[in-house]
Amino acid sequence: MNQIRAFLIFAWLMVATLLWLEWSKEQAAPPAAVPGTAQAQAEAVPAGSGAGVPAAPGAQVVPAAPGAVPAPAAAAPAHSVTVTTDVLRLRLDGGSITSAELLDYARTTERGSPPVQLLDARPEHYFVARSGWTASAGPSPGHTGFVPEGGVREVTLAPGATAVEVPFVWQGNGVHIRRVYTIPRGGYAIGVRDEVRNTGTAPWSGYVYRQLLRDPPAAKSGLTNPEAYSLSGAAWYSPEDKYEKRRYEDFLDDGPLDKTVTGGWVALVQHHFLAAWVPQPDQPALYALTVQGRVHGIEARGPRFDVAPGQTVTSQARLWVGPKLAGPMDQVAPGLGLSLDYGVFTFLAKPLHWLLALLERLTGNWGWAIVLLVVLIKLALYPLSAAQYKSMAKMRRFQPRIEQLKERYGDDRQKFQMAMLELYKKEKINPVGGCLPILLQIPVFLALYWVLLESVELRHAAWIPGWINDLTARDPYFVLPVLNVAIMWVTQKLTPAPGMDPMQKKMMQLMPVVFGALMIFFPAGLVLYWVTNGALGLLQQWWMTRRYSEPAAKP
Repeated sequence: MNQIRAFLIFAWLMVATLLWLEWSKEQAAPPAAVPGTAQAQAEAVPAGSGAGVPAAPGAQVVPAAPGAVPAPAAAAPAHSVTVTTDVLRLRLDGGSITSAELLDYARTTERGSPPVQLLDARPEHYFVARSGWTASAGPSPGHTGFVPEGGVREVTLAPGATAVEVPFVWQGNGVHIRRVYTIPRGGYAIGVRDEVRNTGTAPWSGYVYRQLLRDPPAAKSGLTNPEAYSLSGAAWYSPEDKYEKRRYEDFLDDGPLDKTVTGGWVALVQHHFLAAWVPQPDQPALYALTVQGRVHGIEARGPRFDVAPGQTVTSQARLWVGPKLAGPMDQVAPGLGLSLDYGVFTFLAKPLHWLLALLERLTGNWGWAIVLLVVLIKLALYPLSAAQYKSMAKMRRFQPRIEQLKERYGDDRQKFQMAMLELYKKEKINPVGGCLPILLQIPVFLALYWVLLESVELRHAAWIPGWINDLTARDPYFVLPVLNVAIMWVTQKLTPAPGMDPMQKKMMQLMPVVFGALMIFFPAGLVLYWVTNGALGLLQQWWMTRRYSEPAAKP
């Protein structure tokens, strides 16, 4: 196998991988609408689920009552509070967060673009996070009975303050529940602390539930559309089974989620952003998926608390509402950073992301960080690529002799191949020397694609303002794809092609066009990587060719 065949292998592997990803995505049919009444949560998790599962002291996991997932409503609650920090603007009604704007993330690259609104109670964009209490008998607040303590309607993070606290209360028949939301400065992990105090004369039993509900947007499609490959659906984590996920279209097809977990989390995920409930690590909860009409949800139910007269119990959780930031998320809960899902290339994509972030801190620009990444990869692979180009240069040197062998043996391909291999052996030419460096770059290329696809830090990140304003979008003027075609064409001209048949020559002539067509719609950051890689490779090949490809003496 020579350098030409290595290029062909790489090209067709790239095309086959992208086509396979698109085909796999389109095989999943959209879920059928749930007819009539809601699919009761009791159906998704049978009664008695969690029986015998160890629980926190004084607590027991119990299933939620049917009908706990109502249809979305457009009207804002009467007792809502607006909270503004340096990075979040939230609307709380005590039991639900009905709006969450991410102030540091604009919707588009246009000047004056409004911030991303991750949570939204409007029916056309329905996505809410909520938590409530249900009693085994007697009154309970659910998630609608809380009112703001002191009648507060608007809270803003004070200058110099590290966090803002927003309390809500509910009481009934001697039972008082006080809920305090704690929103930190510069953070997306919202603390939710519930204190249940029984001042009555009778015991009270109740359990807490925490839900994420969404009417999912229409599935994205397109061979080069990043959102078509990023997870849009539910994810959850348990210490035993680690990270698991399910797309919205698979909620009904892959069976119910019925798992009691201590020390995990549940989330609804989309491209670049997510909302995730992290229950108190030492309290068990029953995880369940729910579907009602178009509304899909994931829930952590429990534990149940038996509160005697005069007793007080607490349950805490944290709610992440924001971008996928692997480091901060891993500090909130084990495995939460895995929601930054790189798929099968995680083992390579995570160190690539770490290295890119380090280079960005050095350069202050993600585009130049990608260029430096290519340089480092080239340096790491230099021994292999030097051997590759040296082998290619020697093949070019002996190309006249190979052409003579081809003329000598004519159409007898077998004898020609044997004579050519004998020449390679005699002159110590390695015909497969060009394959390994290229094959090693395939997983790096695909892993970087996933880094550019998933990393919110690169979202709307500019390289050269006025030209590349978003490295995760395609080059608006197609300059990089055209440069890539030119570099490939020149590389092809420098590449020796001994013994190549006419069909292979035609395929090679088409390769720059095929790659150019593919790269047009790829993220600009990925094309920048490949253009830089190709340019450095071309420079190295030109130097090696001048050094080692002096014409060989005729036999």
